[in-house]
Amino acid sequence: MALGLAVLSLAALGLAWQGQASLKDLEQELVRRQTASQGEASEARNLARQAQDLTRDTAAKTALLEARLAEVALQRGQLEELIQSMSRSRDENVIGDIEASLRVALQQTSITGSAEPLVAALRQADERLQRYKQPRLEGVRRAVVRDLDRVRAVSVVDVSTLAIRLDEVVRLLDELPLLAMADKSGPDAGGAPRAARAAAPAAAAQPPGAAASAAEGLMEQWLSAAGERWRLWSAQAWVEAKSLLRVSRIDHPEAMLLAPEQAFFLRENLKLRLLNARLALLSRQYDTAQGDLRETLQLLERYFDGRSRKVQNAAELLRQVQGQARQVSVPRPDDTLAALAAAAGGR
Repeated sequence: MALGLAVLSLAALGLAWQGQASLKDLEQELVRRQTASQGEASEARNLARQAQDLTRDTAAKTALLEARLAEVALQRGQLEELIQSMSRSRDENVIGDIEASLRVALQQTSITGSAEPLVAALRQADERLQRYKQPRLEGVRRAVVRDLDRVRAVSVVDVSTLAIRLDEVVRLLDELPLLAMADKSGPDAGGAPRAARAAAPAAAAQPPGAAASAAEGLMEQWLSAAGERWRLWSAQAWVEAKSLLRVSRIDHPEAMLLAPEQAFFLRENLKLRLLNARLALLSRQYDTAQGDLRETLQLLERYFDGRSRKVQNAAELLRQVQGQARQVSVPRPDDTLAALAAAAGGR
């Protein structure tokens, strides 16, 4: 009995020691697994943090790629539009260029009043269409030729030439003789004295009639010499009388009473009127220019000597300018513009 109890006690002790050992092993295993779990959890947190960073980088890169993709799409659209604009037909390009050049030439013509810009634009259009040789644009070329003939037929005012003529008249004003200061001698006042002086030696050289024949006597010789001297003295007296007295018609008496100081202001006034006419021509104000030219001609005929060649030349220049300074309307190339519109519309 006691032996059985002892054996049971020993067995119980062995089982208890074995259970304690198993418990210790289990605790150690639990501690090891807990440590491993903590390490894995820490590693998982690090991996999760890295995953979050990677996700943010990926999102940023994705947004950047989307922006780049949108930019590439925009550039592609612009490139397609450019390709489409460049791939337009050659006819449309030619029509557009000709119409644009004609409208620019019309603006220049309206500003300058000269038909040269429009003539140049029409000539270039004709040459371009002639080189192109497109049957579809043959009607446009015929319209260009008609408008070019109509524009060339218009005589446009050459403002530069008229301005040069006015400058020439302004230069001549200081040299034009006034009626109040004109030469009082007649046109052949100097010719008669010279003729009389030429007749005197001839008369002196001519032998007296009495010398031809001794029979006529001294009386005839004296009478002949007295007649020659009387004719010479009468011719000289007539020449002197003509140089002292001149009878002429004066339509404007105030021109003969013009003082030298007033003559200076008269010339300056005429210069100012001519300069005003020049400015009016350059600004295409032909009515103002005509008025100034008309007043200048009236003053020129009233106060200056019309027998002078310089006065006649100045008056002729003013009449030429007055006859050419007029408003001229340059015709519009309506036929060409209509033909271009029809060709562009495909009609």
